[in-house]
Amino acid sequence: MMTRDIDEPGATRPLSEEECWRVLAAAPYGRIAASVAQEIDIYPINHFVVERAIVFRTSPGTKLLELTIHRSVAFEVDGFDRDEAFSVVVKGDATEVERSAEIEAFERRGLESWAPEAKDRWVRITPRTVSGRVFSLAHAP
Repeated sequence: MMTRDIDEPGATRPLSEEECWRVLAAAPYGRIAASVAQEIDIYPINHFVVERAIVFRTSPGTKLLELTIHRSVAFEVDGFDRDEAFSVVVKGDATEVERSAEIEAFERRGLESWAPEAKDRWVRITPRTVSGRVFSLAHAP
């Protein structure tokens, strides 16, 4: 996924913001971490990037409730190829999308969820920070 530009096993290089957004846009899924009642939950989600924000769909329930109680979240994507691994973390605020024009535009994108239940609510993560790194693997994963 990344261009091989670090050769020493275990060497790490930070990703530029542009590289981070390319990785986020290309990743088919990620993980969102949210907190409520002094507990942190992590959920896998399918997502896409719109205007430097992360967008995903969900259903009414625990995840949506947590996001309405405490908007501050972290979102992470990671992966590896034969030689390198990468991780990108977005820290920001999650808000439910309520404008019908936006919802219609998101619906047209056809985001598929892995979970079987209907997911009719849309959430946007507006980033405060975006950071990432790539590191050379000492051995094959």
